[in-house]
Amino acid sequence: MPISIFGFQALWSPYFLGVLVLITILYFLVTVKWRDKFKDSEPLKQKEALLFVSGVLLLYIIKGAPIDLLGHIIFSMHMFQMAFLVLLVPPLLIMGTPSWLWRAIINRPVIKPLFDLFTKPMLAIIIFGMVFSFYHIPLIFDFVKMNSLLHAAVSILLFGSALLYWWPVVNNLEGAYKFHGLKKLAYLFGLSVLITPACALIIFSDTAFYATYTDGQAWQQAMALCVPAGTLAQLGLTGPELFTNMSALEDQRTGGITMKVVQELIFTVFLWLVFYEWLRNENKNADEITAKTIEDRKNMALHRHNA
Repeated sequence: MPISIFGFQALWSPYFLGVLVLITILYFLVTVKWRDKFKDSEPLKQKEALLFVSGVLLLYIIKGAPIDLLGHIIFSMHMFQMAFLVLLVPPLLIMGTPSWLWRAIINRPVIKPLFDLFTKPMLAIIIFGMVFSFYHIPLIFDFVKMNSLLHAAVSILLFGSALLYWWPVVNNLEGAYKFHGLKKLAYLFGLSVLITPACALIIFSDTAFYATYTDGQAWQQAMALCVPAGTLAQLGLTGPELFTNMSALEDQRTGGITMKVVQELIFTVFLWLVFYEWLRNENKNADEITAKTIEDRKNMALHRHNA
């Protein structure tokens, strides 16, 4: 059955799109038109603008476009959505926001001590791992999915914890803590280890344990988060079985595998970029040392000649 039966609002989330458009307009107003109002501001770089717009666009695709609706219908799409929400959107938005703007946001009396605390690497990775894992405990997951306000709050908490996790990896703010070289590789690997138990539980379970994807009444209540109540009542649907050929257990296992595969692909790209950066810096340092040695030898030879 086509998902178009749920209507335009459920498919394209126009209100969410409007919010993201306003955020993007505000971003360009602050970084271009109002830039002079900020201390030590610099012209917006094309790379920064591209990264930020890419992050916002990806955020809409996974949380506002039909993928979000599909994430409420079948669990495997939810995990696909979750992977991009916490593993790719946050670093794009962090790298796309100029350092001087981050400085203006962070250096507030109330924000700075809290931000400094929660971006400490070990605390950030533990918090994100705990939020992700606890959210996917069946009892908690189903309870959250059937309450619109709670679902919104947990989504913000999960996304916020992902931003804090990624901060030590990709921020370019002068004076802020940032991993370099092999430590960054170990940090990324650490998250992969932390979320593995939750994914393994989902993949290797012998039963489908999320009621919001197996029980018709719970599924309809969860669907009400993105489908207008009137539309949902008229359709008279009994569950997600009309939209997928997979059994609930197959869907659940596919979701766990999807999360791990997407996570590994994204981390592979970041690990390669980190390794390339580390290798380039090592070569640069070696070249500088060689050049300095040659210059010192020339100076010594010249000094001996003059003597």
